[in-house]
Amino acid sequence: MTLAVVIFHKYNFLNDLHLNTGEILPMFLMLTTGLVMLFVVGLADDLIGVNYKFKFFAQLIAASLLPLSGLWINDMYGVFFITSLPMWFGMPFTIFVTMLIINSINLIDGIDGLCSGIIMFSSFILGVLFVIEQAWLHAIFAFITTGILLPFFYFNVFGASKKKRRIFMGDTGSLTLGYAVAFLAISFSMNNADIKPFSEGAIVSAFSTLMIPVLDVARVMWVRKLNGRPIFQPDRGHIHHKFLDLGLSHRRTMIAIILIAVFFSLFNIISVQYISNNIVLALDLVLWILFQVSFDIIEKRVKKNKLIAVEETTN
Repeated sequence: MTLAVVIFHKYNFLNDLHLNTGEILPMFLMLTTGLVMLFVVGLADDLIGVNYKFKFFAQLIAASLLPLSGLWINDMYGVFFITSLPMWFGMPFTIFVTMLIINSINLIDGIDGLCSGIIMFSSFILGVLFVIEQAWLHAIFAFITTGILLPFFYFNVFGASKKKRRIFMGDTGSLTLGYAVAFLAISFSMNNADIKPFSEGAIVSAFSTLMIPVLDVARVMWVRKLNGRPIFQPDRGHIHHKFLDLGLSHRRTMIAIILIAVFFSLFNIISVQYISNNIVLALDLVLWILFQVSFDIIEKRVKKNKLIAVEETTN
């Protein structure tokens, strides 16, 4: 036995945390591998540009590493009246969810502080949930993610560009952060006693922090399909574009969207303690539709008032 192995077994703090290292370590090792892979691809895309097909393939490989490590969504906790998921469905479903989260985070990175703010809030909430469940290693990783984003958020939002202190995320940041928070959400939602004890509302609580970017991407792609446009074609249909079109500043738009994300997250985490997951998700859908309808009405009124003002100025 090598010296490194002896030291690991003698001073292994994971044993002090009562963790099954044989179950947990492969997950974190694959997480690290996926993060490095996406970091390299994102850096190449930011510097020289990468074909979207290659970037999609890299995301697919990175997402596949999670179920290969033993981390996959194996229980729906009664959502859509489904309980346990078989491996043949749960593993591909986990890959799909991971890629959906990565691309949702990537696409919402449209204004300063929005992507980092949502991920910072999401990782902090997940860290608190892991602490409550005494899943210490996952909590540490969640709080590390939060801590890394704090200085970035400050300089991204408040940094003086003329003094060259403002920094930007790019695909390097959005891809890796999306992957990291997907790992945390899937870990919390997995029914695995080696990660955390069973919790009836785990899957809703885990993904509620990411509800805004995921629902926004789903809505945008649905609208593009209805209008006969390619679903991956860029446009100004995202939620932050709508706020900006109403005349809000970038900073107020960022704050408004993060507050909406905070509301949905806290509403879900509290609600699942008292009512079923399906009712909570139905309420989420109703609230989201009401928000979109109200938003469209306000947007039409603003455009109408602007048109009237232009006509009066012309006359």
